[in-house]
Amino acid sequence: MTKVKICGVRDVETMRLCASLAVDWVGFVFHPASPRYVLPEQARLLHESVSDVLAPSRVGLFVKADDRTIERTLQTVPLNVLQIYDSVERAKEIRSRFGLPVWLARGVKSFSDLPIQADVDGYVIEAPKQAGDDRPGGLGRTFDWTLTRKWKAPAFWMLAGGLTPFNVQEALNASSAPAVDVSSGVERQAGEKSHKLIEQFVEKARIRG
Repeated sequence: MTKVKICGVRDVETMRLCASLAVDWVGFVFHPASPRYVLPEQARLLHESVSDVLAPSRVGLFVKADDRTIERTLQTVPLNVLQIYDSVERAKEIRSRFGLPVWLARGVKSFSDLPIQADVDGYVIEAPKQAGDDRPGGLGRTFDWTLTRKWKAPAFWMLAGGLTPFNVQEALNASSAPAVDVSSGVERQAGEKSHKLIEQFVEKARIRG
């Protein structure tokens, strides 16, 4: 069954919904430029709003963050995975420094952009950042999913970028991704999740067409 990550969770009701749907991961965005930004203290309250037994794994998203920023966050809220937007070298430093699994986001325009060696624990494969973007993800932009078909992934990976309840089955059939990551595609407006869309997305993602 396809695994699902709901990224950009900001309120208790959505956190509890994700737990009730047995979502695999929830993402907390610690990047101030994002409309889904949360403070570590807010993320802690979300974490504490569901029992440990039901809680999805917690992924912290950081964009070019320094060690102190990550350290302060981890002192406030326990995270299971660090999702990093930075260089491969920096991602490896963070993995060594904090001893947590690291997923590195990779923008893909062509087949040559796909990673060929396991420098980190996992990859978030999405559309590349474009000129004028104020943040690297959460922009609702897709890429050619079929690029991943013949790719021999060196590590765990998930498909992200522009996914919605209405295209996730097509994306899975085109890419054969083992997991999917959604943010803007399940929102009423930027930063405000729709529970109906989350439910639809999870249902569709878990059905292979």
